[in-house]
Amino acid sequence: MDSGLVLKTIGRLLIIEAVFMIAPLAVSIYYNEPDFKAFLIAILITGFTGFALGFIRTPKEAVRYKEGFMIVGLGWLLISIFGAVPFLTAGTFDSFIDAFFETVSGFTTTGATVLADIEGQPHGVLLWRSLTQWLGGMGVLVFTLALLPAMGLSSLNILKAESPGPVPGKLVPKITKTARLLYIIYISFTVLQIFLLKIAGMPLFDAVNHTLTTMGTGGFSTKNSSIAAYNMPSFEWIIIIFAFLAGVNFSLYHDVLAGKLKTLFRDKEFQFYFVIIVISIILITANITKSWENIQPSFRQAVFQVVNIITSTGFTVLDYSIWPAFSKMILFILMFFGGCSGSTSGGIKIVRVMIVFKYIKRELYKMIHPNSVISIRIGGRTIPEDVVQNVIAFIMIYILIFLGLSLILLTQDMDLISSTSAVAASLSNIGPGFGMVGPVMNYSGLTALTKILLSFSMILGRLEIYTVLILLTPFFWKD
Repeated sequence: MDSGLVLKTIGRLLIIEAVFMIAPLAVSIYYNEPDFKAFLIAILITGFTGFALGFIRTPKEAVRYKEGFMIVGLGWLLISIFGAVPFLTAGTFDSFIDAFFETVSGFTTTGATVLADIEGQPHGVLLWRSLTQWLGGMGVLVFTLALLPAMGLSSLNILKAESPGPVPGKLVPKITKTARLLYIIYISFTVLQIFLLKIAGMPLFDAVNHTLTTMGTGGFSTKNSSIAAYNMPSFEWIIIIFAFLAGVNFSLYHDVLAGKLKTLFRDKEFQFYFVIIVISIILITANITKSWENIQPSFRQAVFQVVNIITSTGFTVLDYSIWPAFSKMILFILMFFGGCSGSTSGGIKIVRVMIVFKYIKRELYKMIHPNSVISIRIGGRTIPEDVVQNVIAFIMIYILIFLGLSLILLTQDMDLISSTSAVAASLSNIGPGFGMVGPVMNYSGLTALTKILLSFSMILGRLEIYTVLILLTPFFWKD
């Protein structure tokens, strides 16, 4: 493994992170708030480290699989560490663990917070929280690829190691052009949502922040009570629409822009994603509606929470922990499902769920017809057997990690509901859970060990487990 290439690439990544810190620095200066010094220090530390790593000499080689996994794994860890510097220098947190947890939650687009008084924070800190989620949504390394064409075609190994979904690929022949296309679509949606929220009456600063965290499906808000603080249905519907769009495979938008509108509606994963949302909304609305007079607000609340949970956005408009057990169970299941592959959402991903269902159906059929040879197909495309086995293994590892971390959290003065939902919310990058980490609570009261474990869980979920676990295996480090 070429460690020089890994460090040099991560150096470029840190330089990009330092550049993005300029935005909250400018906001701090504009509002004449003292945190501008914190961002100035953070920019100097992060930028200097990035430039120092950038001077490492390395032969011009392709980014192979090992380098790709190492760049992604170590890269996400380091951007989280350096991303925590503004929180520490601004005095937002006294503890590095809290600052690291908040930053990891941002870059992994989880939205779990240990910040007790959000509205009491300076504007620069709030913008930096939101920017981490926007950058983490499409992928910081995807953004790096978009700006660094010198990385070459082999940079696909970085994209494969970071991008959501079991089968990431290229929209166009060159990987840098793919990355740029993805970000053009991403930025276009971002600008449009900011415009709509501002037109609807949301203050510009809040509109920018909530848009950044909606498109990143992160859910960080500038308000202590999230979107409920506004009590504005128009804001909620705009966020619902864009959270839903962020949960769709972004490659489908490329096809739509190319004039292939039917591709979107014919996509089996999109169809399944849409059907699950509709069924969940109907069931929850029926369950929480006490009378026909209450059906309209109940429907709106059900739509908002279903879309925000399945896309892992995590905004809230009410305390859904007081809902009947049936509705809470639906939300808990949706935490695991997640959005489509190739989207900014977390969770297992819809395409994997579809493959598992089809795999179960095939195995049941083969019990009656043992000699039959049946391929698993989605949307007319045959899924290779190695991909099927990869998905089955992924689901098993996902469940084992969920159970293992839940057991450990039970030793940290957490009840069963709180521990299981905290792990589910962090592993699926949701944010709010139930019990001690419910929609009206946060993660500040948890032990230091719990915060560290959940931070690890968030990174595992964002990088879809394999990328992190591979780095922990002995054979990865052998030649």
